[in-house]
Amino acid sequence: MNHSTLRGRRTFLAALGATLAGTALPAWATFKADQFRIGYQKAASTLVLLKAHGALEKRLTPLGIKVTWNEFTAGPQLLEGLNVGAIDFGYVGEAPPVFAQAAGADFVYTAYEVATPHAEGVVVAKNSPIKTVADLKGKKVAFNRGSDVHWFIVALLRKNGLDFGDIQPIYLAPADARAALEQGSVDAWAVWDPFLAAAEAQSNARLLADAQGVASHHQFFLSQREFAQKRQNVIAIVMEELGKEGQWVRQNTAAAAAELAPIQGLDASIIQTGLQHYAHVYKPVDAEVLAEQQRIADTFYELKLIPKKIVTKDATLA
Repeated sequence: MNHSTLRGRRTFLAALGATLAGTALPAWATFKADQFRIGYQKAASTLVLLKAHGALEKRLTPLGIKVTWNEFTAGPQLLEGLNVGAIDFGYVGEAPPVFAQAAGADFVYTAYEVATPHAEGVVVAKNSPIKTVADLKGKKVAFNRGSDVHWFIVALLRKNGLDFGDIQPIYLAPADARAALEQGSVDAWAVWDPFLAAAEAQSNARLLADAQGVASHHQFFLSQREFAQKRQNVIAIVMEELGKEGQWVRQNTAAAAAELAPIQGLDASIIQTGLQHYAHVYKPVDAEVLAEQQRIADTFYELKLIPKKIVTKDATLA
């Protein structure tokens, strides 16, 4: 590994404020033809269910490929795992790939989930004087830095006549942000489901706005470039199995929620609400969705949230 690559990876960690604490990952791991290493978050319900049901292992074991699963706390941390070669495949929101590509991570967009704008939103305390998005001016807004809600907040403010500089961003992971909102140390919290549904049901929180008409809230399946080039058959199989899992969730939402409840540590009713906000329909990445990612990247560069301009279509095999 040359010094410029190492510096780029160090910059990536610093830019995202990411940490791999609590996640056992090999350092600078390389592609192995007999392994398929998947990164996931507990909130990634379809992947979690695929893991629980074992359907992917049944397909890949006869091919001599061992499936392993690595859990991450959020998208930025997962992207760092992909960047250092510790995983081959993962699922994140809109913003993490933009930050990662700007920091030099070598991945490709594999597939995306159709728009799910109701699955992310910004909440305030029920008794908060904040009634409109414009009221967020000068306020402390908590969200996970580098996550999909980072873009959501930028887009939401702009639609309502504010700039990102008009708020005080407080970068917190979901659990810490929820506690901060409950304690009154922040004025608002932007988050995704199932945390959003949990905040409304359990945290005396009121939805100020979701992403409808603001952001598509696409979710992406990403692959390490070398793996995508050499193991297109495995990518095809995992996307086929994810499609089946997504169809099962759509048809059996209550059963899926009950199965996810002990895994995600939330009431089944809350998880079911969150599941209903996602589409669970996955499609190959196309020019239109890459153009949306490009708009996010251009905006982030304009706001100096990323250090350089990027071309999102560079993160494809084409």
